[in-house]
This record gives sequence, structure tokens and C-alpha cells, in this order.
Amino acid sequence: MKRDIRQPMPHPDVIVEKRDAVFQGYFQVDRWQLRHRIDGHAWSPPLVREVFERGHAVAVLPYDPVKEKIVVIEQFRMGSLAAGRDPWMLEIVAGIIEPDEIADPVAVAARECWEEIGTEVRDLFEVLTYLPSPGAVSETVTLYCGRVDSDLLPQAAGNTDEGEYIRILTLSFEEVDAALAAGRFENSLMLIAAQWLLLNRKKVQDHWRVPESAPDKQA
Repeated sequence: MKRDIRQPMPHPDVIVEKRDAVFQGYFQVDRWQLRHRIDGHAWSPPLVREVFERGHAVAVLPYDPVKEKIVVIEQFRMGSLAAGRDPWMLEIVAGIIEPDEIADPVAVAARECWEEIGTEVRDLFEVLTYLPSPGAVSETVTLYCGRVDSDLLPQAAGNTDEGEYIRILTLSFEEVDAALAAGRFENSLMLIAAQWLLLNRKKVQDHWRVPESAPDKQA
């Protein structure tokens, strides 16, 4: 499967001498030979680095601002099993951007919500873009926050053709805070999204103009 593997922007302090794909499967591994400046002056000797190319991704924090519930999903993760951790992880919605989708990541985010939580997400806005593991992985993830009606959620979703079996949960802010304190979240996107919303809860509600007197706010 092709991935969105981008060419690096030219940088005056980096010389790329060689780049070869040494593995191509569902993902790709490239071996680079390069030199870079040290302290902005002398050049380093030739360095060899391997980079895991998995493409780029979007993620969505689905939030019901009326009932003040955060929607999370639980699914099996092979990497977590290989690391000796619990392979069923609590996460937010996320998906890879295919090469023909680069121009419209918001559409990818909306589609992933349909696939992973089985409902429409509205009023999507971008929160941030970050690199989960820049030491050896080129992937960037753009995080969005989107509005959902938690009453419309099914109990399960996922693209079973791709081996996705997803359980859908809703958490109150108190439950999210407790899960953070207990170290229950081990996924970086989940950690970043949860802490961001805890810090920006009022701003998000103001952005969506959610009335403070919503009758079922405490539900």
C-alpha cells in the first residue's frame, strides 16, 4: 500500500547524500545517509539513520459539550502487545491520510469518525500537529476536536474488513481526570487530547456557543 511519504524541505544545515527504501510492506523503512552542521559550524561525519515511514495521520477528539462527555474507543493494538503492555487501549479516533487525501485532511477526520464511532462529527477545528516519535518515525498527526451527540453512539463500530473491532465509551471529565491520575491512558494522542480538553474546556464551549444553562449539562 502506498503511503504519503514526503520529501524533506531543503535545509541549509543538512546535506542528504543518499536515501534508499530498505523495506516496503504495509509500511516502509528508508535508510538515509546525511551530514548536518554541529553547533551551526562544522559538518558532522556521514551519518546513517533509518526512518520508519508510516505516512501521516489525523486524529479527532469527539466531544459532546451539552452532556460534557468525551467519546473514546477501545481496540486491540499489536504494538502494545509487543511492548508487553495491555493490548486493549483507550484511544481517540485516528486514521492514516492516504496519498490522494492530502488536500483534505478534515474529510479524512470526518470519515474516520463514521468508521470508528458510527456517528457524524460536526464543527471540526484543528488543535495542533505534532510528531509522535521524531527520533526514527516521520509521521505527523494533526489533532482535531469535533462535536458529537453522544446519544447517537452505537456500542461498537470499526471496519471489520480491516480487522477493526472497536468498543465505544463515553467518559465524564471526572472520569478522564481520574484516568489520567491513575496512568490509565498509555496512548500519546489520548494523553495529549485529554489534557488539552481539560485545559480548554470553557474555550471549546464558547467556540461552539454552548449555553451554560443547558438543561442536561450535568447528565
